[in-house]
Amino acid sequence: MPNDERAVLVAPDSFKGTFRASEVAAAIGRGLESVVAAIPDLMPVADGGEGTLEVLLMALGGETAGADASDALMRPIKAGFGLVEGGETAIVETAQAIGLPQIKADERDAEAASSYGAGQLIAAAAQSGASRVVVAVGGSASSDGGAGAIEAIEQAGGIGEAELIVCCDVNTPFELAAEVFGPQKGADAEAVDRLTARLNELAATLPRDPRGVPMSGCAGGLSGALWAQYGAALEPGARFVLSALDADERIQAARAVVVGEGRLDRTTLEGKIAAEIAVRARQAGVPCHAVVGSNGLEPIDQRILDLQAVIEATTLSEIEDAGRQIAAYL
Repeated sequence: MPNDERAVLVAPDSFKGTFRASEVAAAIGRGLESVVAAIPDLMPVADGGEGTLEVLLMALGGETAGADASDALMRPIKAGFGLVEGGETAIVETAQAIGLPQIKADERDAEAASSYGAGQLIAAAAQSGASRVVVAVGGSASSDGGAGAIEAIEQAGGIGEAELIVCCDVNTPFELAAEVFGPQKGADAEAVDRLTARLNELAATLPRDPRGVPMSGCAGGLSGALWAQYGAALEPGARFVLSALDADERIQAARAVVVGEGRLDRTTLEGKIAAEIAVRARQAGVPCHAVVGSNGLEPIDQRILDLQAVIEATTLSEIEDAGRQIAAYL
């Protein structure tokens, strides 16, 4: 398509722990732009984990508001939340307070880690005057079933009439939160058993039982606690973000799509945003390519996603070069 001037949609997630989604998108865009005449349409994405606040603020405009909070070990920190739509909607990224990357590896203690700081942010956002609070809950260090968050919210006076929408990055139910994610938060097998027992005890005390509810195990059960205590809606983060970004329209208008994430593997097919975008591109008849830190996807899985090219890149200069390589497929 030498004369096709439609944009190439560049829609990467962050390379977790390395590059923000916006950095990856900009690098791919530079590579494409150096070869292809069409201006890239940069659409950095997130699935409800780290980076969701930045992605939504970039797309929707708005401002950030500061708030006092606590990290997962109850140490005071400065954090904040976003305000969009004239302050009608607040966006909280709980990882800003209780994110696992904020806790050094030798400090991680899944049994001591609390979601209290997330509750502080949610309460501050709800009390800012927003009628709707969007809570992105991925990437937490806590496994307390949201007990700390509920305590913080109630101590602050509750959420009033604010509607809560929780952007979830996994489908795990409440009772499996510790079993599935506890080990990466510092829990050994015995600690996982104790945490699971604690989750079951907490579930029995909540106004609604979150056990068995899809997506209720995000952030160590925080999503389930918000659903049970405050009637929060649990939504797949990838779909929520893509809707906010008008992704379907942008995919249909593109000559090609480029997705990206730190590692492409079997778990990518289980609801990660790169797979969601690739499927939508296939349905729209738009070719899709991927730039990844590492590729662990089997050829058959790559065909399921209908990826035309998968290029590994681990530095920004390599990511930019990957953009140039993808241009050869256009």
